[in-house]
Amino acid sequence: QEQVVESGGGLVQPGGSLRLSCAGSGSIFSSAGAVWYRQAPGKQRQWVATIGASGVTGYADSVKGRFTISRDNAGNTVYLQMNSLKPEDTAVYYCNTYPILERYWGQGTQVTVSS
Repeated sequence: QEQVVESGGGLVQPGGSLRLSCAGSGSIFSSAGAVWYRQAPGKQRQWVATIGASGVTGYADSVKGRFTISRDNAGNTVYLQMNSLKPEDTAVYYCNTYPILERYWGQGTQVTVSS
């Protein structure tokens, strides 16, 4: 069964950095783009970043200049480099293909930014 698995979350102090990974089984990302979303407690899921199949990227205003989405050469893993983290970045982070397929929503990875 094809799936995506997020990893790399954790507890970090404000101003710190984390790199999230999203591993896709099979060839999920081989001809598709990828997206990162996040969901904070009590809030709706929020779009964070997209990388298209051609490599074109896009970011939410709240993370622009601090986060970078990328993929490995084989195209099977997608990353989200997060720098200058703020407490408001605390959330569960999810990845998916782009276009999004509902069956690929996974458990996500928790990111907590706190001193």
